[in-house]
Parts: sequence; C-alpha cells; structure tokens
Amino acid sequence: MSRPFQVVALLIFFSVLLFPVLADPQTEAHAPAVLTFTSDFPASQPSHYSIRVQSDGVSRYHSVGRLSADSDDPDTFDLDFGADRETREKIFELAAKAGYFQKDADSHHKHIAFTGKKTLTYQDAHRSGESSYNYSTNLAVQELTSLMQSLSATLEDGHRLQYDLRYQKLALDEELKHMEDLARANQLVEITAIQPILSQIIADPSVINVTRARAQRLLERAGAH
Repeated sequence: MSRPFQVVALLIFFSVLLFPVLADPQTEAHAPAVLTFTSDFPASQPSHYSIRVQSDGVSRYHSVGRLSADSDDPDTFDLDFGADRETREKIFELAAKAGYFQKDADSHHKHIAFTGKKTLTYQDAHRSGESSYNYSTNLAVQELTSLMQSLSATLEDGHRLQYDLRYQKLALDEELKHMEDLARANQLVEITAIQPILSQIIADPSVINVTRARAQRLLERAGAH
C-alpha cells in the first residue's frame, strides 16, 4: 500500500471515528437554555441554596440548612421538579431583560446591608453570562431575585411539611396556615412542585381535618385538584 493512500485512509478513518463527537449545529440550536440562581447567606435558613431551571422545564433545587432551631447538624435537601410554562417564561424573559448577566449586576453601594451573596448564571447555545451581587439596581435582576427567593421559600415549606408529617404532626396546621397567608399574598411559586406532600397530608386520616382542608385549598389554588 502506497504512503499517500495510507494517509488518505487514516484521514477517512479518524473523520468517521470523530464524527459522532463533533457538535451538531441543529442539536445545539435546540438544546435548552439553563438559568441558575445561587444564594449564600450564613445568617439565614437555608444558609445555601441553588435553583437550576431549564427552558424545557426540567429543574432542580438544592439547599443546606437547619429544619429547626434545635437541630445541631445541617440538613441537605434536593428536589427535582418541573417548572410550569408561566414560571419559566417569566424567568427567561427577565434574564433577557437583564442582558443575560453579562455585565456586573451589583450596585456596589457601600451602605447597603448584606443580605447574602447571590449569583445568576445563564447558558444557551449562543451566549453565556454570570454575575454575583448583594444588591442590584437592575429592575429585571431585582424581580428575578424575588421570584427565585419565593420559589425557594415554597420548596422549603414543602420540605418542612415532610418533616412535620413524620415527626410532629401537630406543627402541620401552623405551617400550612402560614403558607396560606403567603399564597394569598402571591408569595408562593410552583405549589405543584410540593403536590406530593400536600396529597399525603390530605390522605392521612391521623391528621386533623382542619389541617387537611388547608392542604386541599393550597392544591386547589395551584390548580392541582
């Protein structure tokens, strides 16, 4: 076999071998956009949490904190859920208004109280950006921060309901009453993500009726009858 023929054969072989690894522009174009919000604030509970939301709805929540003041060890909480269309459209609309976090979002005001280090990250097939801040004067960043904090609060409420149902059922009513107040103030987001624990409470005959009714009302508010 001549040397030129061997070189051509090797080039063909490696091009075939590497072809599956090469990026497919069509696949890239349809890959979901991803937004991540992270909060680190040791003085709050949870002290750390992150929310990852894809444009196709696939989402994940992670937090580290204490479920009660009496707890000595931090509790780690992970939840996979599907963000509904309205929520994720709002999230990615705000990301676009904020310039996909490609510029510094922090106000750098010296007299603003520290409320935790927050980081917003965006990634899609064409662009990426990341910015950390304590407080931002960007209205889109402010609104997105509030939305993510409300989402975290909702998921943490669900986590506490799981704990209460298992260890202290008498605490369920106060927790659910608080959640109803938040829901009326439109401060709960993605109630359907905690539907499983609400359904467990409704179905548990050992839970008092007034508490089960509160859980039922929350599901009805979320449209998850």
